[in-house]
Amino acid sequence: MKISLLFKGACLAGLCWSLSGCFVISTTRHLPKARTPETVQTLTPEQLVNKLNQRWKALETLSATVDVQATSLVSKDGIARDYSSFPANILLRTPGKLRVFGRVPLLRTELFDMSSDGQTITVYIPSQNKAYRGPATLHKKNTNALLNLRPGFFIDALAVRGLEPDDLYAVTSETDTTEDAQKKHLIVVPEYVLSIMHPSSTPGAHQLIPVRVITFHREDMLPYEQDIYNADGELETQVLYQGYADLGSGLYPSTVTIKRPLEEKQIVLIVGHVSVNMTLNDDQFVAKVPADIDVLSLE
Repeated sequence: MKISLLFKGACLAGLCWSLSGCFVISTTRHLPKARTPETVQTLTPEQLVNKLNQRWKALETLSATVDVQATSLVSKDGIARDYSSFPANILLRTPGKLRVFGRVPLLRTELFDMSSDGQTITVYIPSQNKAYRGPATLHKKNTNALLNLRPGFFIDALAVRGLEPDDLYAVTSETDTTEDAQKKHLIVVPEYVLSIMHPSSTPGAHQLIPVRVITFHREDMLPYEQDIYNADGELETQVLYQGYADLGSGLYPSTVTIKRPLEEKQIVLIVGHVSVNMTLNDDQFVAKVPADIDVLSLE
């Protein structure tokens, strides 16, 4: 009986030691190693904005060959519908001229021809034997998703605009951490986040309305993400810029992912070649609509 009581007392004492943290059993795990860039640049907010403005002002024209992959999402049903990718050529002249030629895969025949002079947009769809013309700014959504893609959509995706004189802004310094699954280590990415805002037009309101948020990696000071908001402060477009490489005219993202959360659409541009600041004439921004095609009105 005495031995039993002593044993129980020893067990109780051991349990107390364990619970009090004086006696614990530990194991060792190897965590992914964190890697930081060799170079981390530092800029003041004014320097960052000036750098963005200079890059935007230096861009006069752009020509790009891309492959386009579109996806339609139905979140309530948990469905993602991928459409066949197709090649396209994009011409851009700042501030608002645009021409996009879509080609039928393999056949290389014309899928659509879209053009804009900055004020109006024209879309010709040969397979439907139809053409459409309307304002460059979307006022009413169409059941045909192609007709909702106005010039600003492509320009904002292909080139990050500078700030307007009345824009307000703030810059924060953040750090993002991603994992390289192949090399089994973490990548620490120091970032600058530029938030662009407008004051509310409501009398007496002190609210700032978001316009854009641009994320720069401090390793190279290039934009890697751009969030664009509508007049109601809702996230309208999110653009991800990935895989910067020399594609013909300096560093340019090899993949541009454009997400439209309100419409549940996503478009991925796989960029093949880019040329900037070549001569592009006015007639190159006019869609070739046959004379016998009726041009329907877009709103």
